Formats: sequence, C-alpha cells, structure tokens
Amino acid sequence: MSDDIQPFRIQATDDELDDLKRRLRATRWPDEEPVDDWSQGIPLAYLQEVCSYWSEKYDWRARETRLNEFPQFKTPIDGLGIHFVHARSKEPDALPLIITHGWPGSIVEFQKVIAPLVDPVAHGGDASDAFHVICPSLPGYGFSERPTQTGYGVEKIADTWAALMAKLGYGRYVAQGGDWGAMVTNQIALRDTDQCVGIHLNMPIVAPDPETMADLTSAEQSALAGMQHYQDHDSGYSKQQSTRPQTVGYGLVDSPAGQAGWIIEKFWSWMDCDGHPENVLTRDELLDNVMLYWLPATAASSARLYWQSFNSPSFDPVEVKTGCSIFPKEIFRTSRRWAEKKFKNLVHWNELEKGGHFAAFEQPEIFVDEIRTCFRSMR
Repeated sequence: MSDDIQPFRIQATDDELDDLKRRLRATRWPDEEPVDDWSQGIPLAYLQEVCSYWSEKYDWRARETRLNEFPQFKTPIDGLGIHFVHARSKEPDALPLIITHGWPGSIVEFQKVIAPLVDPVAHGGDASDAFHVICPSLPGYGFSERPTQTGYGVEKIADTWAALMAKLGYGRYVAQGGDWGAMVTNQIALRDTDQCVGIHLNMPIVAPDPETMADLTSAEQSALAGMQHYQDHDSGYSKQQSTRPQTVGYGLVDSPAGQAGWIIEKFWSWMDCDGHPENVLTRDELLDNVMLYWLPATAASSARLYWQSFNSPSFDPVEVKTGCSIFPKEIFRTSRRWAEKKFKNLVHWNELEKGGHFAAFEQPEIFVDEIRTCFRSMR
C-alpha cells in the first residue's frame, strides 16, 4: 500500500454545527404550495418539520460516530485528494470490490451493506462470499477534493478509481455502481480490462433497441413510460445542473433548508417508498446524507459532474462479465434483451419485486444478496 494514504475521520467543528443551526432557524420560507401533493416539489410543511428536527433534535455527533465505524482514508491521485472507505475482510480469499455512489447520494448509502459484504459469516452468509470493500466519494462530493479544472467526467473518474485500486495493491478487482456510479463502473469495464474482471450495475444505462419497437414487452413499455415521465416531470434538476451548476450552487451552499429540499425531494421521487421517504429511510438517515453535502459545501462541485458528463452517456459494448439488478422503482430501467446488446458477457440478471434508485440504502439485504450472487462466478 502506498505511503501517501492517510487515515481520515469525518469530524465537523462546533462552529460548523452552530452555524448550521443558526441558518436553519433564520430560514426565510416561501409560501405554501397550492396543491395537496408533491407535484410542485417537496411540501412546505414537511420540509419545515424536517428542518426543525435538524436544528433541534438531530444528533450529529452520534451520527458522526456511526459514519466513522468503517476505516476511512484520503490519498492524492493526479493531485486531487480522494476520500474513501476501505473495509478489509478477514477472509483470505476476499474479492476486492469498489462501490461508487451517485447524486444526490454519498457513501452514506452503503453504511448498511459494508459489514455484510466484508464479513458474510457474521451476517448469515458464507466465507466464500467475502469482499474487501472500497467505497470512494466522487470528486467534488463529500470529503473528496473538488476539481479546479474541467475534465473530471466519468472517464477520468474511472481512471482515478483504477489508480486507487492499484495504489491499494489490488491487481484484480470487481466494481459496482448505480446512478453516476453505474456510469463510472461502466467506464472502468471499458478502460481497465486488465485488472477489472467484472462489474455489477443497479442502473444500467442502455439505449432501447430500435429493432424491438414493434414487439415491446410489458416491461419495456413500462421502461419507456418511465423515461418519458422522467423527461416530462422529473428532470428539471438535471437540466439546471448540466447547464448552470454554478448558479444553483449559490443558493444551496448558503441555505441548509434549500439543500435539504433539493436532495430529499429526489429520495421521495426515486425510492420505492409508497409516497413518503420516511416509509423507507429514517429522518436521521436522510439527514446524514444531506450533511455530506452541507458540511463540505459541495452543491456546486457535485452538480458539475452533470455539466461534464450528463449529455454524453457511453453506449459502447462492454466485454467483461456483467451483472444487472433491475429494481422496480428505478429511474431508468432496461430489459434483458436490450441489455444484452450492450453487455456482451451478461452473467447475472435479476428483476426485483421491491426497491428503487437507492438500492443499497433502501433494501440492503436484497442488495447484498445480489452482489454475492453476481460475483460468485468472477472469483
């Protein structure tokens, strides 16, 4: 292992926490929405309730301790400090696995799956399914440093992750991701074929096959309807972040209420939560994730990934072994026959009965089982 890898702990200062409470208490609120649902965005009454809890009852110090449960580090790669969790298994044949989050997620998404992946025996599994888990924060997200130049798209991040795995001494590994993590993982499979032996995606980005349009399955019809719904009703954030990320950053970095509303609304929209985010995640869990944007003030820097990469997804064929888990409330879904056009060595495919965009956060047991099953053939 390289000697420029330094231990890291998440640790907010008292001044940062006092400032957060001051800003929350001084929030200038808009008027109430004239609808009785979320169709205009996160409802005023709910966000006020969340922000009151955040300022008066949310115990960051206790949450901080939980987030520091797994070993964390920072290391420079191409001059940029990368923050990552590195949880090594005690099992001698554990398989190195790098897991990548997306927006508006963070390493918080994986808090419930790291231990079962690292120590399967302690969680009802088999030692042969053990992983060494590496979970980095995307550049410009969380406690990774922010790129000061353009060029940090998903290709550059994939190269950075490959360099990180080499730095950690892993000459052979597998990769997993959803959202931006899926796009980064896809690029790893295209760019680091000597070391990455397989990937797993819970949001594979696949173009619908034109040859199937006259004979669509019900699942494919549903997938196309989902894409249209996203385009018509759910993609305003991405248009803003892919065109003017700096502009949106001013308000979100300055206002914790604004940052919370911007993020939590997407959890409501993209989770399999039956109409309310707290049906699936606790309020503390939602706020833990928001804190990883608020504390390091990364609203603008995280949004820049959209400016860099959102309008140029890769549809190049992937040759390495690939597994896909399709959750029913995912934003973009695909069918197996569409996926097989892109992923030439599809070794695992499963369509789940519950779960959404934040699969590891929402359904940790299902997620862990999918990862174990997918990678058994790649050990």
